[in-house]
Amino acid sequence: MPPPHSVPSSGGSVDILTLLGGQGGDEVHDEAFGFELLNRWQRDLPLDPEPFARIAEAYGRPPRDVLSALRRLQREGAISRVGAVLTPAAFGASTLAALSVPQDRVESVAGYISLMSEVNHNYAREHEYNLWFVLTAGERRQIDAALQRIEDATGAAPLDLPMLEGYHLDLGFDLRGPEARAARSVDLTRARVNLDSRQWRLLAALEQGLPLVPRPFARLGMRADMHETEVIEQLRHWLSTGAIRRIGIVVHHHELGIRANAMCVWDVPDARAAEAGRRIAALPGVNLCYRRARVSERWHYNLYCMIHGREREAVLQTRERAVAEAGIADCPSEVLFSTRRYKQRGARYAER
Repeated sequence: MPPPHSVPSSGGSVDILTLLGGQGGDEVHDEAFGFELLNRWQRDLPLDPEPFARIAEAYGRPPRDVLSALRRLQREGAISRVGAVLTPAAFGASTLAALSVPQDRVESVAGYISLMSEVNHNYAREHEYNLWFVLTAGERRQIDAALQRIEDATGAAPLDLPMLEGYHLDLGFDLRGPEARAARSVDLTRARVNLDSRQWRLLAALEQGLPLVPRPFARLGMRADMHETEVIEQLRHWLSTGAIRRIGIVVHHHELGIRANAMCVWDVPDARAAEAGRRIAALPGVNLCYRRARVSERWHYNLYCMIHGREREAVLQTRERAVAEAGIADCPSEVLFSTRRYKQRGARYAER
């Protein structure tokens, strides 16, 4: 039996409306409404004192319908949270790490890593390096200490792969299928912020997601000793600088039938990496694209993208388009499909 927080990440496609629950009569309409909320409001949540009322107005429905649907979808596992997706390292430090673990120890090592507060994502992947996890913390020294604890516990030094450039950082999903969209690049230097004590309290409240109440920003303000309008203006500013990537519904894509995902990596000459990354980032079906540090002979890849799809073949087809569009067929590469999700949550910078 898989350990806690573990969900297989392969399987057949599923009718997404079936996953939203309900049968017959008025509930069929509610399924369609739930799907519309999930698909439309993954970003651009109104920065308004009553954001759910503004959403409801767009459909000619009362605000309670929106709140009721979001609570149900969260309860049923379709939604992780409604809130902000933060830019890696904008509020602190972040890195991608990996371990090569003997197969008979994968479950126990993954369980240990998932319990660490610095870890917000933890996946098994098809590769010699078979455990991949993301660590975030307020300061880089906390990540270094966490990596050392992992090495001490496992006897293996993790790959440490900090991000150098971000070409598309979003991880939103079009549930009707990949569509053309603008890449959401980020200037990591411009996105970096320094916080005062009230802003740290706001970040701590924001990391838990917006409360599903009529005036969620007022509720956040109560925890941060900030007025509702101050909260909204601060969030608007963080969006404008790129410190926050988006504010909206954060879905559990696996639970919604998007069950295949692969991390695709290439060893691209540094002089070509940015242009190749921008070309890949603009392709439908690519959810993340960035350049990371190399680790000498242990790991020489520097260009990464994440591709999600309902089936493996769809992911591989998108990868082939990426190779052709970026002109990197000559570059060494690998495809690492995920096989199990051990942990997935929003980044935490303020909770420690």
